[in-house]
Amino acid sequence: MDPFPIQAPAFNGESRVVEAGSAFEWLRQGWGLFATNPGMWIAMTVVLLVIFFGLQIVPFVGSLAAHLLTPVLLAGLLQTSRRLESGEMPEIADLFVGFKQQTGSLVTLGVLYMAAMLVILLIGLLLGGGSLAGGMMMGRPAGFGVAMGGMMLTMLVSLLLSVPVLMALWFAPALVLFNRMPPVDAAKASFNACLKNLLPFIVYGLMLAVLMFFAALPVLLGFLVLIPVIAGSVYAAYRDIFVAL
Repeated sequence: MDPFPIQAPAFNGESRVVEAGSAFEWLRQGWGLFATNPGMWIAMTVVLLVIFFGLQIVPFVGSLAAHLLTPVLLAGLLQTSRRLESGEMPEIADLFVGFKQQTGSLVTLGVLYMAAMLVILLIGLLLGGGSLAGGMMMGRPAGFGVAMGGMMLTMLVSLLLSVPVLMALWFAPALVLFNRMPPVDAAKASFNACLKNLLPFIVYGLMLAVLMFFAALPVLLGFLVLIPVIAGSVYAAYRDIFVAL
């Protein structure tokens, strides 16, 4: 006999398909969350950027560490968005909630992300390194063309390989933090949700590209606003695709 009260079934990562125009709504809600407390968001973003730029000082290892910590720190931005949505007053310490809740699962996500990006880097080095060496051996001007062509091919392949990795990571921290999903299951659910909503995410990606261009114009200062807006939009998309079933 089943125990009473009967426990609710664990969240299985089921997602729904939304309209392409939802991308506008995600960004609108992201802006709304930022406008609720811009000072706190900017301060949190400064701390976040200091952490990541500080890690980049250490060659190679710093980049790997940044990938490892990405899901953990993303969880903090998502927690901040949830608290604002609930009418609570978040704090800078919320950025580090991933070090207190679901830490093991979030770090596992970071390990998976780090490993995937390392594989992509190695593939890029193999492609680019071979073309560069061949171009140098050929000499100018034909060698220069071979080297540049190889570099362009490397960038294209790396970009294409990065897309499925980002799809798997996009919602995974939220699913781990809020729904207590195991990291691998969360990554699969995130990938499937992005795949099912390919058109909205194409629209979303194009809009982000435009926003990033303008954010970069004032000496990159626009990213102090854009990063919180993106974080809020990811939370809005999570609520739209996973929660509103």
